[in-house]
Amino acid sequence: MRKRAAKKRPLLPDPKFNDQLVTRFVNMMMWDGKKSIAFKVFYDAIAIVEEKKTDEEKTALEVWKDALSNVMPHVEVRSRRVGGATFQIPMQIRPDRKVSTAMKWLISYSRKRNEKSMALRLASEVLAAAKEEGAAVKKRVDTHKMAEANKAFSHFRF
Repeated sequence: MRKRAAKKRPLLPDPKFNDQLVTRFVNMMMWDGKKSIAFKVFYDAIAIVEEKKTDEEKTALEVWKDALSNVMPHVEVRSRRVGGATFQIPMQIRPDRKVSTAMKWLISYSRKRNEKSMALRLASEVLAAAKEEGAAVKKRVDTHKMAEANKAFSHFRF
């Protein structure tokens, strides 16, 4: 990089749960700067999770956090050119990138579901991910399998 890395900006915690992770998730889910709509979708989804959850001792927010941690990848493959050939090299992921990737997958696979509203889609994907099933968790498993398959190239790590 020519310039130094950008400073991390502090995120304000969300108004309802007072949690920065929720704000980060809502910021990723937001379209066209419509943050209030994104917050409404998220809170509606959490309310739906509260109704549908099976585990009684956990709150809906804890179910969402469990779903996020179930979707979080630990290794990924990165492309690296070595002597004219491109290798997929498995690498550990930084903690902040793990969270970002998990959020992106959860949101994108929620959008691809075919329920009526985005809140319903998000709630369904969160409940599925909390039970270690659903498309977002499958993506994590596939990523880990890819890294495992390319373990032989890990000595090319950079």
